This record gives sequence, structure tokens and C-alpha cells, in this order.
Amino acid sequence: MKHIQLMKKLVLFALGLLVLAVAGLGIYGYWGLDQHILSPTNSANSAGAANAVSIATPESELARGAYLVKQANCMACHTAAGGQPYAGGRLLRSAYGDFYAPNITSDKTHGIGTWSADDFWNALHNGKGKGGRLLYPAFPFENYTHITRADADAMWRYLQTLPAVAQANQEHRLDFPYNQRWTLAWWRALYFRTGELPYQAQQTASWNRGAYLVRALGHCSACHATRNGLGGSSGSADLSGATMFASLWYAPSLQDARDSHVASFSSEELAQLLQQGQNQHRALLGPMAEVVKTSLQGWRDDDVAAMTEYLQTEARRSSTKPVKEADFLDRSLQRASVSQEELEVLMIRGEKLYRQHCAACHLDDGKGRYGIYPRLAGNASVQRDSSSNLIRAILAGGFAPSTEKHPRPFGMPPFSYVLDDTEVALVATYVRNSWGNRASIVSPSEVNAYRTVSLD
Repeated sequence: MKHIQLMKKLVLFALGLLVLAVAGLGIYGYWGLDQHILSPTNSANSAGAANAVSIATPESELARGAYLVKQANCMACHTAAGGQPYAGGRLLRSAYGDFYAPNITSDKTHGIGTWSADDFWNALHNGKGKGGRLLYPAFPFENYTHITRADADAMWRYLQTLPAVAQANQEHRLDFPYNQRWTLAWWRALYFRTGELPYQAQQTASWNRGAYLVRALGHCSACHATRNGLGGSSGSADLSGATMFASLWYAPSLQDARDSHVASFSSEELAQLLQQGQNQHRALLGPMAEVVKTSLQGWRDDDVAAMTEYLQTEARRSSTKPVKEADFLDRSLQRASVSQEELEVLMIRGEKLYRQHCAACHLDDGKGRYGIYPRLAGNASVQRDSSSNLIRAILAGGFAPSTEKHPRPFGMPPFSYVLDDTEVALVATYVRNSWGNRASIVSPSEVNAYRTVSLD
């Protein structure tokens, strides 16, 4: 099996090289074409610069830099569990191997203490480390290229004030051919384009600010973009959904009403979910809960409102027609070799388990408890084509993030020690097909694939 997977990777890799050879971009891209494929827009006309905060004193610039670093959520990736802030070492799993985030404290040996503002800008804008070393796109330079020079300089000045931590960096452990760094030149020529975001005059100032936050600082597409076999996407505006962390979690589409509630929530409900990790309908678990805890809860209200306006405008623009119950019809039987009669048997068995283990919190009608336990009826997150997040929630449980505005969220206990694979599949199938919900059934083998995996 491993040999087959390796052959598939090699075929994909070879196809990528062939495309580049035909296009005549490969070698030219290696020598720097990627820096100029799209000329950076005049910063006075960029979405970021149009919303920049004026700097009065060095102290205020440091405060702005700290805020921008929080918005970019640098600490989350560059801090290992139980480790020193920003000292690196966090493991980031992927389909290509394991990445280890580097030390970005002011340490001159292991960190970025010897980096200049130009070095830092080159990393964000061009995806190149000090000395021009090509960086892997596990570092989201595809998004950070949109960050304005002024914001990058403020971030660099703040990071230079961090206490130096003498912690050595770990080498990535990647599969072949991804461990050949020179291949990044080909990948960049195919998928990477530099440049700030142009200001869209036909949109509001808040929308433009939101675009900058979502596509640049917030780097939402790093998780929510659909990627091909070589890890390429259609750009920072792609929020069409994707599996992540070696397929352990699914980052939903923020443009499809069947995948998330971005378009249907009120702006207040979506803002509450982003800042507090839950609202009266939903609670966030997994990687997104961490994003709320380490980043979004610290955003200013006006920035959250701008992000909300951009996300909802784009989601509603992507929806060509309202989603009705008929759109979900027969999804319960898709990709499943069961008859209607067999489905009814599964539902009866699943309902018994649901009432025994779940109804006390989520209620018999699946409507949950307002602002405490999320509703399951009409919940897009439990009806997605991908059932991975629902399975993970049942097996591992979890808490919404503890935030300043909601410091003591209610949690869900793990059921991996209570229910076997078949029972978890029955509960998931019942939840996905009750109270008007319509989705495919869940099999015991699907559950088993998530029972023993790590969250890291």
C-alpha cells in the first residue's frame, strides 16, 4: 500500500513538473519571477493601507504590532504545548509529512534576533527566509503576502521585543519528494502570486477591511481552501472547505450554506461565534476553538464586524439559490448501500442510544439548550458530506474555548470509552437524519479511523 501511495505522489509530482515545463515557468520562477508575477499594488490604494492606524509614538506602534501579531495568530503555531511563547517546536501534521514551527523569539542563534525588517518582510511577502531560503507553504505566506509593509514592520518591531528563548529548531520530517526543498520553486511558479490586496471602491470600507483581515492577517484560506494533490489552491479568497491536519478535521466551506451557517446567521450571531466561540445555536470545537481562544477573542469589535461583513457578503454572493429541505433529499442514502427499510432500522437503534446518552443536553427534539448546548436540528455542521467533525466530537468530546466574555463554557464528555464503533455510527447516523436533517449514514469503519488518532 505504501508503494502505491508513493507512486501516486510521484505521478502527481511529475505531472506538475510537466505542466511547468510546457508553460516555460519552472527555471524562470526559481530565479525570482514569483516576486513580480503580480506587481504589488500601490500601498495607498490597498485594502490594508486604507484601514491603517496612524502611528503617533514608538509605544503606540509596538502596541499596534502586538495587536497585528495576535490577529495573525503567530503564537498558536509557534508555541509548542507547554512550551515558551513563540519559541517554536509545535508539530503541524499534514498529508506530506510533519512540519515543526520555528523559533521566532529575539534569540540571535535560534530565533529571528538577527533578522532585519527587510528579512521579515521578505518572509511574509515573498515566502523566503533570511538569505533567500524558500519557505514551505505550511507557513501561510500565500496570505501574508497581502500584508502591507507598514503592518509587517510593526509586527517585526514587536517580535524583536520578545524575550529571547534559546530553543533550537527541529527539522521537518517530510515524505519524498516533498523533502526536496528545491521543488518549492516549481510549486511557487504554479500557485504563488505576491501582492497587496487592491481596494475595492464599489465595496464599503468595512468590507475592504474585512477582506484584508480574512485573506491576509487572519489567513482563513490556509485551512478553509480546497487544495489539490500538490497542495495548491485557487488563492486566498478560496474558502470552499477542506480536510486538514492529515484528514483529522474538516474545515467547512464558508461559502456553501449546506456546509456552514455563515450566510444564514445574523451579523450579531456570527460575530458572537467568532469572538466567544459559541452563540445560541453553535459551539466551536477543535482547531477553530483554538483560533478563537488565541486570536479572535482579542480582536476589536469593529474588526470582527468587518470580518463578518466580508464573510457574509461573499457567502451570500456564492449562494445562487436558497437552500431548502429538498436540497438535502435522499442524501441519507447517498454513498451508502442500504435500502430505505435498512435505514429505518438504523434510525430506531440510533434513537435508543441518542435518548440514553445525548438527549439530556441536546433534548429529544434536537433543539439543545439556548446558549448552553448547541442545537442539532437544522445544524449544517452535523449534515455535511464529511462526518469527521461529528465523529470526533462524539468520540473525544470537547469544550468551546474559554474566552473573556464566556469564561466557563459547558463541555461535552468523550464517549469513546462508552460506545463502540457501531454505536457511535448509529448515533451519528440518527443525528444526521432526524428533525429534518438529511445526510449520508455513518459506518463503523469510518468511526474506527478516528478512534486512535492524535489531535496534534
